[in-house]
Amino acid sequence: MKATRKMRHLTVEIIPDAEQGGFTARLPDIPAYGEGETEEEAIADLKEALQGYVEAFGLEDALARLSSPVTLRSIDIDLAKPTLG
Repeated sequence: MKATRKMRHLTVEIIPDAEQGGFTARLPDIPAYGEGETEEEAIADLKEALQGYVEAFGLEDALARLSSPVTLRSIDIDLAKPTLG
């Protein structure tokens, strides 16, 4: 049986670490993170973490997380007074 590959175009969030330097790369829909001194290193580390996630939880789980609808909304908030109510 031949293994099939599922290539996906994904948007990766790159988060710079202002205090210690380097970057964190993540996919908002899957709890896997990558870290590195450069953005490229962080993305490479994220790819390894994603492979580990798929091995642990299965490809179907990962694809279901990526396929679930996401709602983004814009809100107005006064950061000087972030009270709820």
